[in-house]
Amino acid sequence: MEITIDNLESGDVIALLEEHLRDMYATSPPESVHALDVTALKADNITFFAAREGGTLLGCVAIKSLDDLHLELKSMRTTHAVRGQGIGKQLLAHVIAHAKQKSAQRISLETGTQAYFIPACKLYESFGFEYCAPFSDYKLDPNSHFMTKKI
Repeated sequence: MEITIDNLESGDVIALLEEHLRDMYATSPPESVHALDVTALKADNITFFAAREGGTLLGCVAIKSLDDLHLELKSMRTTHAVRGQGIGKQLLAHVIAHAKQKSAQRISLETGTQAYFIPACKLYESFGFEYCAPFSDYKLDPNSHFMTKKI
């Protein structure tokens, strides 16, 4: 598997992100959905990665710079075909390594509180993320968990 910076132009990446948004809106109330669409993910302060093997998209993840020392994990998603095969772990390890390379000191994230998000929360916990108060522009929300990790 190869994880590279992606320009968000290929149809398979766009389809995976659209699927991600549909699932987020099907799972959480609209006011609690913080997933970004393709246009928002193209912002200058976001680096977007795609994981591929033999040209086949396996997953994606983005890292948003909140400031020089604090990054936010965004849009981590694997395709249905590879769920449960450790792709999410590899994506997460990749962005943590990227953050260290950029001399960041912290990575934070927001995820849902519904049962749908339990596997994601367990993955983040296994990497040392801890639950925290809302960060950046987030507000307390019963439908959101906030997590952070010092790196």
